Amino acid sequence: MPRYKLTIEYEGSRFSGWQRQLGRPSVQGTIEQGIKTIFKREVLVEGAGRTDAGVHALGQVAHLDLPHEVPVHRVCDGLNSYLRDRGIAILSAEIVPNTFHARFSATGRVYEYHILNRRAPLVLRANQAWHVIGPLDVLKMQAAATHLLGTHDFTSFRATLCQAPSPVKTLDELDITHREMPDGDLIIAQVASRSFLHHQVRIMMGTLKLVGEGRLSPEDILLILTARDRRAGGPTAPPHGLYLKSVAY
Repeated sequence: MPRYKLTIEYEGSRFSGWQRQLGRPSVQGTIEQGIKTIFKREVLVEGAGRTDAGVHALGQVAHLDLPHEVPVHRVCDGLNSYLRDRGIAILSAEIVPNTFHARFSATGRVYEYHILNRRAPLVLRANQAWHVIGPLDVLKMQAAATHLLGTHDFTSFRATLCQAPSPVKTLDELDITHREMPDGDLIIAQVASRSFLHHQVRIMMGTLKLVGEGRLSPEDILLILTARDRRAGGPTAPPHGLYLKSVAY
């Protein structure tokens, strides 16, 4: 059975998350329904990351097996025809070895988190960025971010229901940039690691926002890390500012 690797973009506010859920719209379930409609087969679509409700993807990766080889353009075009107006697009498809697994073969994942800093309510980006009204000190946020790089016990930045066997993760990149846009100040954090804890990026961003507001100092991040207690960390930032940007193999 040939295996296909898909690169997928989606607008997460339409879905209860990546993972299939009974009675609720999911990215996985919608793509699987598209495969069933086109190829008349029940097919499991395995994703590289189980993004939460409201989280977007610029480059989610998934794989699926078909009973016989189909030209990749037919897989892409057929699915995109079905998915049109459903908030999902298949950016590319390719045949890969059967040993490839979208989740377990991944060697790294890159996320982006978007904050739009302005007083006026968000209209066009209402579901695409965290709206923060008060000014943020990006230099302090950048200084605080450096303390999160490397290998740490991230218990303070982990959802209490996280099921990962260990809270120890290695953060390879946490780069915060600031762009003056016509519609406000856009702050983008790019975060890279082999894998993440549940809500890790969102809790880190909620904590860095407190630094930007002056409610925490950059050095407080070290105290939060060593506390190893979720109650020491900041709030969980909303999901609609988060994007799964790419997956490395």
